[in-house]
Amino acid sequence: MSTPLMKKLALALLMAMMMGGLAACDNQGPAEEAGENIDESMEDAGDSLEEMGENIEEFAED
Repeated sequence: MSTPLMKKLALALLMAMMMGGLAACDNQGPAEEAGENIDESMEDAGDSLEEMGENIEEFAED
């Protein structure tokens, strides 16, 4: 079942992943490592949001 909260979390995850991808495309040379770190941070944040959404959904079911 899709809830408004889950839709917001999915949108936030998508936006975070897109921003990470854009940051990686603009960086070259020594800045490439910084871009990769940003990508990884955004992916970790997205994973955390997804996990939080799953926890909220489980709590709502109980």
